[in-house]
Amino acid sequence: MATRPDFMRELKRGEEDEVFALLTAAFGQKDEAKLVDDLRKTRAIAGEMVLPSSEGIVGYAALSTMVSPKGWLCLAPVAIRPDLQRHGHGRRLVGMISQWSVMSGNSLVVLGDPAFYTRCGFAPIPAGFTSPYPLDHTLIAGPTQTKTPALIYPRAFEG
Repeated sequence: MATRPDFMRELKRGEEDEVFALLTAAFGQKDEAKLVDDLRKTRAIAGEMVLPSSEGIVGYAALSTMVSPKGWLCLAPVAIRPDLQRHGHGRRLVGMISQWSVMSGNSLVVLGDPAFYTRCGFAPIPAGFTSPYPLDHTLIAGPTQTKTPALIYPRAFEG
């Protein structure tokens, strides 16, 4: 059994293959790992955070730059190593990121299970927004004021 993960930190150069393996294991296929590769290639990645442990990387979260609204970020994908899921590590990772969003004044959108993400500090997206994805599973942390209520994700999400 792995030791408790350390604090979240930025991904270091050379850890990309380990993240690819983590994403593949966590999701049971390579789509999310390929998404991250595409986000990196198109320079849409704004940040990559990991939860390291003595046994390697056990958690991962990517922040990418939204096409619209300008200056907004998207949280996806988020993964925890399968044998460590349901132990609170994902909630801790996502919670720290949502707190950062609020404290820094950065708007952060996530698409996922509302029950999970609201426990991590996200709120349902306000009425009036449009998205290519279901709005009932679209949540936000940080400010919601914008003149452009259309959510347009990086092109890599289209694949």
